[in-house]
Amino acid sequence: MRQAGHRSLVPDLNRGLHLLEADRWGEAVKKSNDVEARIRGLIEASIAAKQQLLQNRWLVSTVAEVSALIANSLKGGGKILAFGNGGSAADAQHIAAEFVGRFAFDRPALPAMALSVNTSCVTAIGNDYGFDLVFSRQVEAFGRKGDVAIGISTSGNSTNVLCGMLASRKLGLHTLALTGCSGGKLKDVVDYCLCAPSSETPRIQECHILLGHIICQLVEQSIFQDQRSASN
Repeated sequence: MRQAGHRSLVPDLNRGLHLLEADRWGEAVKKSNDVEARIRGLIEASIAAKQQLLQNRWLVSTVAEVSALIANSLKGGGKILAFGNGGSAADAQHIAAEFVGRFAFDRPALPAMALSVNTSCVTAIGNDYGFDLVFSRQVEAFGRKGDVAIGISTSGNSTNVLCGMLASRKLGLHTLALTGCSGGKLKDVVDYCLCAPSSETPRIQECHILLGHIICQLVEQSIFQDQRSASN
């Protein structure tokens, strides 16, 4: 009886194990679906922010105006100084690299620099004068009237970016800020403020790099389109 009883429990145990495995598989599928839904939601949120950029006529016209201004500055021997903190520092580097290297086609290099990349300079200024002055001090060193300063801050309130912009204005640089939806304090101290239509840092940064790419392409085409047409 004990043996028969034992044999009779085997199917139930197997069934229980199968049910447990099925439950685990079901939970895994459910979690997978939840994650995939979250991924789709985040992609949709990014697209929604960019749709708002697309529908903002003032912003589109301002991007065109800013691109023309930057192109004219570079044609006249000016340069671009870009700066920000964290992810915005990376965006400043990215944008500067597009100008110095190339964007859509081969052409001569364009002068642009990100003020966060010289760690000795940043840390020396931060140590001797304070972190608030890490960009303004460099603007004083490298900025000249007619250059373009691009300050990037998702909040629009980064003190060192504000100081950098104030120094830029004092020296006669053209000033452009990339911020989140409010514009923060930066919007009141710059010539142009492109406000990404979001209060979420990732969405703001995704809009910033899109705007940076658009500006790079328009500037590149404006300066070199005649040369490109001739070479083709």
